[in-house]
Amino acid sequence: MLFGVAAALVSAPPATADDAADAAVTWSVTPASAEGADGRRVMQVELDPGQRTTEHLAVKNFSEREATFALTAADGYYTETGRFTMLPADRTSVDAGTWIAVEPSVTLAPNETRIVAFEIAVPNNATPGDHAAGVSASVRSTSAGNDGTKVGVDSRVGFRVSTRVTGELAPAVGVGEVRAEYTPSWNLFAPGSLAYSYTAENTGNTALVVTDVIDGATGERGVLLPGESRQVHTEAQPAWPTFLLAKDVTVDAAVPDATLTATPVTHSVTVWAVPWLHLAAAIGVALIVAAVASGRRRSRRRLDDLVAQAREEGRREAVTLS
Repeated sequence: MLFGVAAALVSAPPATADDAADAAVTWSVTPASAEGADGRRVMQVELDPGQRTTEHLAVKNFSEREATFALTAADGYYTETGRFTMLPADRTSVDAGTWIAVEPSVTLAPNETRIVAFEIAVPNNATPGDHAAGVSASVRSTSAGNDGTKVGVDSRVGFRVSTRVTGELAPAVGVGEVRAEYTPSWNLFAPGSLAYSYTAENTGNTALVVTDVIDGATGERGVLLPGESRQVHTEAQPAWPTFLLAKDVTVDAAVPDATLTATPVTHSVTVWAVPWLHLAAAIGVALIVAAVASGRRRSRRRLDDLVAQAREEGRREAVTLS
């Protein structure tokens, strides 16, 4: 998994030659073997506590000029949008980012690729499970603002290093309060929509791919590292208003590239879905029917009165003639 980050730094000295040329620098950094880039997008290693291993990365300078790239390692994490990234330079790593030792920089000629060795050293007290870090190559450029202030932009690209420390793996997922929100439709012949929100938390010691199942529909919610949580908002699903809707939300989680799974968590949620539009339509129809019926009754009474009046007049005329 490759990632790119650009961070603004005030009064930061540039790491390469001149500002105009920095803008044209393009490069990549990928996992590699000692012989060269090996096509991997993510580096995955499994080590015992206290064990060390040597890995490699490939940095390629696609530019038409020489460039110096700073090499760094830091703890990795997934953002709320599910993208993997690593801690910025102004934050201190406390986990797998501190286990990686890599040379501080590398200078490459135009279109040159360099294989760089780095070491991963797992501490003796490392806890079993998955630990994520990132390794990046960066270039810093500077420009001057209107007030003469030097502003630096640190641009970096990198890849994920996932270290699994041997021991008992215990995948587990937690789910916070599930909320449901019903939105009615203004079309009498169309259903409304029902959307859910909840917090998913990785309470185990392995990375987890989180999914949920609602009314038979499965939603992919991305990867959570141990200790991470994410606010999930589901896509709206069609639902007819039947006064009170009761639904089950089941959250599943599985360890990537493994057969291990966490115990599914199911929460039940109820939400009012009053069919106001349908009730209003029914009341309107009832009023129309009542008005028509009332009009018919009045017309019938008027007709009966006219018939009775005609009969009475006819009777009176018959009496007079006799």
